[in-house]
Amino acid sequence: MTANAIDTVVFDLGNVMIPWDPRVLYRKLLQDEAAVDAFLRDICPPAWNAHQDRGRPIAQGVAEHVAQHPEHEALIRAYYDRWNETIGEAIEGSVALMRELKAKGLHVFALTNWSGETFPRARVRFPFLAEFEGIVVSGDEMMIKPEPEIYQVLFERYGIEPTRAVFIDDSIANVEAARAQGMKGIHFRNPEALRVELRELGLPV
Repeated sequence: MTANAIDTVVFDLGNVMIPWDPRVLYRKLLQDEAAVDAFLRDICPPAWNAHQDRGRPIAQGVAEHVAQHPEHEALIRAYYDRWNETIGEAIEGSVALMRELKAKGLHVFALTNWSGETFPRARVRFPFLAEFEGIVVSGDEMMIKPEPEIYQVLFERYGIEPTRAVFIDDSIANVEAARAQGMKGIHFRNPEALRVELRELGLPV
């Protein structure tokens, strides 16, 4: 192996390995797509969820939000009470790639923006998560991608040399942050495209 060869692959989880979409839930609860769009834009936008992914307790986040929007209390509470309904089945092509890379001797890790309270449920539902050598969960670390500090946690905890690692995420901001830390970065679109891009980096898939 050459000095700069990639020996480590780091996967994001949400919408790379595991589909997550609150729209799936709110399509059951609201009358039409316009209402779903409005609710997830104005009442429970991504920025609100990100606070929980960054470590704010769900009960606190929900209580504060209900106080601000009491007319939407039932819908706000559903966001986490019915969280399982926002999660789809594993993206098998991505899981297969992770397993191929591991079988070929590469190190595989995950770095995810995810509430520390809901992630244990994901571990139970998706046994393949135990196949990673390590997973850094934003909610447990009280920091979140694309903040540079969370990438440093990954490197230091698992002895990863950034220049020999590639990071895969569906968020281009998170990919660019990984590149700024010295990693190669792939913006995830689908497993087929990911396989091509990994091959272009010289990985055996």
